[in-house]
Amino acid sequence: MPLEAPLPSLDQRVAALNERYRHHSATAVLERALNDPEVGNLALVSSFGAESVVLLHLVSVIAPGTPVIFIDTQMLFPETLAYQRELADKLNLTDVRTIRADRRDTGFEDPDGTLHQFNTDACCHLRKVVPLDRALQGFDGWITGRKRFQAGTRAALEFFENEEGKRIKVNPLAHWGRDDIEDYIVNNRLPRHPLVAKGYPSIGCAPCTSPVKEGEDPRAGRWRGTQKQECGIHFINGRAVRGPVPQDDAKETAA
Repeated sequence: MPLEAPLPSLDQRVAALNERYRHHSATAVLERALNDPEVGNLALVSSFGAESVVLLHLVSVIAPGTPVIFIDTQMLFPETLAYQRELADKLNLTDVRTIRADRRDTGFEDPDGTLHQFNTDACCHLRKVVPLDRALQGFDGWITGRKRFQAGTRAALEFFENEEGKRIKVNPLAHWGRDDIEDYIVNNRLPRHPLVAKGYPSIGCAPCTSPVKEGEDPRAGRWRGTQKQECGIHFINGRAVRGPVPQDDAKETAA
């Protein structure tokens, strides 16, 4: 009997997907990814932050039953929690799953809620990375709202990525610019996060997010005064990104 051809590796699948959808629009990438057997079963992970409404609206139009995972770090702004409820209702998202860190973990590692003052990486790992990894068990991949313009660490972002050999990460808005985001929100009359009008163009946990002055980078208010640029749920070549992507890493990410 002839030997069966080996199944393609995750790297090979991601490379093939990026080639297949290279010239597609964000809407087409999202719609087809949700139905492509080569991608598999997907969930959308959303922070319900400043720009989240764009991808949430796209999903609500294309497939409103898509599971939406919302990480409540229990350190979010009250405005974010209210915005999450507003959007879930307005967009008729039927499967929003709010996840939190295990109480036993926070009780042991951060009993007084001050870990972020001493070790932001450890706090993000405890309150974001671990709960998300647990929530994504059973999914073949997840959809993110990351875009190339957001940070130097994302300059080579593709539509599809291999996440640590575990699952596929889908970035439908990878090639969108700030004007694209703004136009989409205005044209679709979408509600904005209430903190945007107060000088917060990028919104994370309350203790680690500050207003941004005119002329500053929109993400300057995230972990201000540190080299930290990512919360830890996004990795490049097995490492949490803390600064600009080295040239070799950028080439590998773009491959």
